[in-house]
Amino acid sequence: MQRTIVSHKDFGLTNSKTHLGFVQNLVFIVRLISSSLPLENRSVETKENGQKRSSMVSYFMNSCGLSAKSALAASKKVSVKNTEGADSVLRLLGNHGFTNLQISKVVGVCPQIIALNCERNLLPKIEFFGSIGVLSDDLPKLISSTPHLLAVSLKNRLSPNYNFLKNIVVLDEVVVRVMKRMKWAFLRDFNSNLAPNIAFLREIGVPASNISNFVISNPCGASIIPSKFCEIVNKVKAMGFNPLRGMFLKAIEVIGQMTTLNWESKIEVYRRWGWSKDETLNAFRRHPYCMRISEEKITKTMDFFVNKMGWLSQDIAKRPEILLYSLEKRIVPRCSVVQVLLSKGLIKKDLCPCSLLVLGETKFKGSYVTKFQVKVPQLLNLYEEEMNLPDLRPGFERRIGCEVNGVAEDC
Repeated sequence: MQRTIVSHKDFGLTNSKTHLGFVQNLVFIVRLISSSLPLENRSVETKENGQKRSSMVSYFMNSCGLSAKSALAASKKVSVKNTEGADSVLRLLGNHGFTNLQISKVVGVCPQIIALNCERNLLPKIEFFGSIGVLSDDLPKLISSTPHLLAVSLKNRLSPNYNFLKNIVVLDEVVVRVMKRMKWAFLRDFNSNLAPNIAFLREIGVPASNISNFVISNPCGASIIPSKFCEIVNKVKAMGFNPLRGMFLKAIEVIGQMTTLNWESKIEVYRRWGWSKDETLNAFRRHPYCMRISEEKITKTMDFFVNKMGWLSQDIAKRPEILLYSLEKRIVPRCSVVQVLLSKGLIKKDLCPCSLLVLGETKFKGSYVTKFQVKVPQLLNLYEEEMNLPDLRPGFERRIGCEVNGVAEDC
């Protein structure tokens, strides 16, 4: 059949007519021809499409376990001429440990998977994940959390992204851990986000080990749009952070997660506890995570330190990391021990209480619990009992008061 080449001259357009005018005329003629087709021909075509859609909806519901709503949505994204290939995909997933629920989740999120070739597309990716250290038991969890990992190109996306991460974090098991945390971010082209951001950090002198830790702890934050990332980095530098120090990247993490409104709200919470804006900023420089704590946590912990323990608010600003500790599991039990030891004159009154909170568990218990167990037999029981409490009891200050006065039997 001879092909007819259509040009703008065939529609009577002169050279002064623009290309846009030609396209508009062409669209009009196509629509005119389409509308002149016999109604029965268009009805047959619509009926066939409807039958195909209905068949796919049934397949998604009966074979993949999707709900009617999800099956209808999936049928709009993919259609297969026959279900043999789709059946092979489902069998392949089942043979690699995927439960029916996980298969349903994978297909529901990424229905295009059922149209992929098992040998050419899917199996090489599954083998790739195994080769980099993803355990067979973990594979279904990884894929069901991010189904599009099976849909993107192995050659152009998965393998290059893995190699890029490996160059930063070195160990395969760490790459896998980062991949799990990144989820959808791992599907992006690293050349357009993560790579420029890492290059910028290197350019301003951030040590390689710090960059590695940053990517491991905050992979999604390291993968944001480069223009936004540079803005955050420059803001952190302007706040006085040194790129050579680990706190620099912690500050980037926190600033990247906070809105201006959220930041100002935290400033106000600390102001109510007596911190000036400068004191809050200095506390942020000492430990950026103090601005990531919830307002409720800040209020409860400051209330305990200031109102129950009698500490100065400004002293806490100098060791803001203590605000991050669990009130019930660390702060209250240790302060219980400290109060008892102070009441019996076993430790110096000028001992910095903040320093006791930052000690590791083994060191604290050895230095302040088991060391004085002979002189204060009830100390270990007090410490362990307080650690096992589900929350801070209202009678805590009364209990400590009894211990301080040496009349524990009345408590």
